[in-house]
Amino acid sequence: MRHRNQLCALVLTAALATAPAITGCGDSAPSGGARSKAPSPATTPPGDLCTALITKWGRQIYDSGKETYGDYQSMGLSNGQYMILRDALDLARAERERHGTAAGRKLLAREARERCEKRYRHGEPSGGPWV
Repeated sequence: MRHRNQLCALVLTAALATAPAITGCGDSAPSGGARSKAPSPATTPPGDLCTALITKWGRQIYDSGKETYGDYQSMGLSNGQYMILRDALDLARAERERHGTAAGRKLLAREARERCEKRYRHGEPSGGPWV
């Protein structure tokens, strides 16, 4: 048992000694004393995020053949984004009837992009993000 306790203490000491290097909590100044600044994380503009969400959910619903849309909150959509999704899907389904599945998908993507660009042309939609 004594050897086991000593071994555990040794492992713990080694782990604590390397923790700053592993976790990034230590002083990681490069040689010369100057600190490098980490790049800022990239953010996705609201219009692009809207387009990505509408396109993702739109394709999933369109390709499933289901006529239901689902719960917009579980999709992470605002009410306004949900209305874009529903309108774009309705148009895509009509296009599919006239010109085939591929034409409907193209229309869905185009409508999502155009409507999201219009909705977010000034950054955030008026009335708040969940409108």
